[in-house]
Amino acid sequence: MCHMIGEKKMAAVQWRSRMRNYEAELQRCGPEAALVEFGDYHPLKPIMVTDTKTRRGARKGSTSSSSSSSSSAPADPLSSMLDGTDPLSMFAAASASEAPVMSHSASMGDIGRKRKEKDKDEEVVGLDFEPWSAKRGEILARFTTTEKLSINLCMGSDRGKAPSPGSSAVSEKVRTRLEELDDLEEGSQRELLNLSQQDYANRIEELNQSLKEAWASDQKVKALKIVIQCSKLLSDTSVIQFYPSKFVLITDILDTFGRLVYDRIWTMCSDPRPLPDSFTVDDVNDTAKETCLNWFFKIASIRELLPRLYVEAAILKCNRFLNKSGIQETLPRLTSMIRGIGDPLVAAYTRAYLCRVGMEVAPQLKDSLNRNFFDLLGTFRQISGESVQNQLVQQRVEVPEYLTLYSPAINWILQCIAYRAPEALLTEMMERCKKLGNNALLLNSVMRAFRPEFVAARATDFISMIKDCDEAGFPKHLLFGSLGRSLACADPPESERLTILNEAWKVVTKVRSPQDYINCAEIWVEFTCRHFTKREVNTVLADVIKHMTPDRAFEDAYPQLQSVIRKILTYFHDFSVLFSMERFLPFLDMFQKDSVRVEVCRSIMEVFIKHQVEPTRDPVILNAMFHICKTMHDSVNALTLEDEKRSLALLIIGFIRMVSFGRDFEQQLSFCVEARATFCNLESVLVQLIHTVNQLAMETNRVMKGSHSRKTAAFVRACAAYSFITIPSLSSIFSRLSLYLLSGQVALANQCLSQADAFLKAAVSILPEVPRSISVEGKLRSSESFLLDFINNFLATLLVVPDHPEHGVLYLVRGLLNMVQDYTWEDSSDAKVRVYVSALPLLAAMSQETYLYSIPKVDSNETLYGGDPKFLSEINKLCETLIGQILDHLKALGRDEQSIRRQGALAFSLFGVLLAHGDLRNNKLSQLSVNLWNLSHKHGYCETRVSVRTLEYIKHQAQQPDMAHLTDTVQRLALQSRT
Repeated sequence: MCHMIGEKKMAAVQWRSRMRNYEAELQRCGPEAALVEFGDYHPLKPIMVTDTKTRRGARKGSTSSSSSSSSSAPADPLSSMLDGTDPLSMFAAASASEAPVMSHSASMGDIGRKRKEKDKDEEVVGLDFEPWSAKRGEILARFTTTEKLSINLCMGSDRGKAPSPGSSAVSEKVRTRLEELDDLEEGSQRELLNLSQQDYANRIEELNQSLKEAWASDQKVKALKIVIQCSKLLSDTSVIQFYPSKFVLITDILDTFGRLVYDRIWTMCSDPRPLPDSFTVDDVNDTAKETCLNWFFKIASIRELLPRLYVEAAILKCNRFLNKSGIQETLPRLTSMIRGIGDPLVAAYTRAYLCRVGMEVAPQLKDSLNRNFFDLLGTFRQISGESVQNQLVQQRVEVPEYLTLYSPAINWILQCIAYRAPEALLTEMMERCKKLGNNALLLNSVMRAFRPEFVAARATDFISMIKDCDEAGFPKHLLFGSLGRSLACADPPESERLTILNEAWKVVTKVRSPQDYINCAEIWVEFTCRHFTKREVNTVLADVIKHMTPDRAFEDAYPQLQSVIRKILTYFHDFSVLFSMERFLPFLDMFQKDSVRVEVCRSIMEVFIKHQVEPTRDPVILNAMFHICKTMHDSVNALTLEDEKRSLALLIIGFIRMVSFGRDFEQQLSFCVEARATFCNLESVLVQLIHTVNQLAMETNRVMKGSHSRKTAAFVRACAAYSFITIPSLSSIFSRLSLYLLSGQVALANQCLSQADAFLKAAVSILPEVPRSISVEGKLRSSESFLLDFINNFLATLLVVPDHPEHGVLYLVRGLLNMVQDYTWEDSSDAKVRVYVSALPLLAAMSQETYLYSIPKVDSNETLYGGDPKFLSEINKLCETLIGQILDHLKALGRDEQSIRRQGALAFSLFGVLLAHGDLRNNKLSQLSVNLWNLSHKHGYCETRVSVRTLEYIKHQAQQPDMAHLTDTVQRLALQSRT
């Protein structure tokens, strides 16, 4: 043990520790009590700043001000810099002085009237309105086709040119416009055939880019040509299943065109000053008006109805530049024009686009939107007409599938009409739907578009209407699904809820297709959880299992099944109730795909950790949660990412922390033993289990008030054994070190001396395994600072650890220092010597008659040796050896100019230790301290402020009766300049 300690004789230094009276030192260092007189002023008292105004009728120059503090209070330094006024008050006063004088009643009346007019004219759509952009992706994903598509474009020649700048004759302009439009409609035909759906979408996107490029290169006619030709494509229903997606793609181009035209005209009005958003017709200059009118003339000259309608609707907003009532007059005209479209599907989507534009530019004009809806009702008769039926036969499309094509258009139209609509209008629309009779498509859209509160209040009426619908045209389970969505957002009358659930579930449970069934059942699960108990929810889960288990249908419905779990967890936070449902765990067994099963378990654990406030010992909860945590743990393999491991471990740790068996400590330990075997692949979980067991041992100590019985003594030793067995399985060396030390401290606190020795010896034995660099957040860093922190903590613990009778004096201290000497430190590191410096205060503390701190019922070395001279001699020899090692290192640092700064810092550190812990009445020790002071200041690297404060401390200490010898020492210490 002593190949370093005890072999080297240090005749030059004779160490002797200074005797300490810790209680007296603590009293001297305590803060002095001072009486505080509380008056009107206090630095933490809030200051109230009030506006200062001149009183009406006061003498000239006199002011009246208010303040929260008395006149004798000190002035606020911030307010004094502003001469009594703050910037906000100055701005307010300036704006008030510049405001025109008017009577209060007149001004308030004008403001109120203008505000009402503005609100009426400029009503905007709020955030509660779901925009078209939110529906776009869903439509494209839902309405797909494998049929081949075609694009038939009419690309005109370039002979149509704009009139020269000098030409002003109206006839010339008209002729030019007509020639351009003739080019558009009589140009060469180009048809792209056999396009897949993706090819079609790509081609439409190319046209959109071509439109932007043509516009950017000032080819306005070409841009209009592209828009007209794209609009014509909306009359083609040859692949009817794809029509809703085609509508989405092509109206994107129309939106782009409308935005480009509007921005161009708006820019023409912004010279020299920008045009405000709330501009009027009077703010628009003549050039902009003429350009705007020119666009409308060009569009009016388009021969075909559908492109003329779409293109004019796209630039509807531009009517603002021409006259105030332009939009109000144009919307009814365009609505009436749609009646000329023969195909009901094409007409429905044209109305949807007009409503889309109308809600954007004039949401307050609801009359035109309502007319669109009532016109739409008339077109439903066409669906059963001969032309539509022939088309369906030709394309081999069934009527139910055809009817679903209308859904996006009708849903959008109804959403626009129902937005902030009065109750009377919604009731009227509902009555009109009743009169049509047997129109499931329209009824479905009404339930999805109307406010949930409106639908919920009339839920039984809607159920009656659903019953009257024909099952062949539109499946009833889809209608009940739409009704369920509304009831998930708003509550129906309480007396009707059970009836509603029974009526709905009668239909849902009869659905044969597993996919259709689960799509509808998922919606009604939320209604059941929201309004009923675990009994009804358990019944619903049993029905879901019954439908989804045959032929493993659940494998194609994992998203819907996950949604069911989420909805149950939203409403059931009492896990004793949740796990008492007979069908809940069998329902979880349907998640047999590993990734999905883990995701479901994760969602359950997150809710458990969030809502389980009190620790639990409920066996039902523990068994179920243990099974869920095991599922998450078993998903970990060599390919699992570290972030994923960390996430899963945190959830499992959250569960472990919520398990408490109260005073049944043995049961708690048994749980930890089982958890260790189950979660062995997640290191952070094992660390938590060790902390849990250590906490359990300390809780036992608290309950027994430090006096263990035979049974509790055996139990805390079992806890120590648990930790001692578990720690070696950890891969992180610093986790092992810190847990060995912590567990050793816990063992000491519980009077388990042999176990504490084993922990501390194990910590010392693995010190050589510490790598020189470790990975911290993905970057390699030196492990030196971590190792030094651990050793300092270890040294602090060794003060209270009694020596083992069979291993000699200070065997743990010597063992630690030998490991430190044998450790391979970095070449340019002072870490080893810093450990020696840190060990000196420990050895000095061990020399005291009474230790600075101790552990109840544990006899430390102060009691074992009782100040034995041999024990003190061993300490002094060890200190002398350490000081010799430190001095040798300081001497070696002095040979290298690059190490001078390190030499000074280390010398000053050792000086501080000698000053605090050495007996400087010893002349050699006193001289050594002076030499160290001079060495640390020799090259001017020591911080002057620290040096000055150190000298002041020594002078203060020299005034104490037992420290008078420091007077001579302080006179020999001098500050040196950095020159």
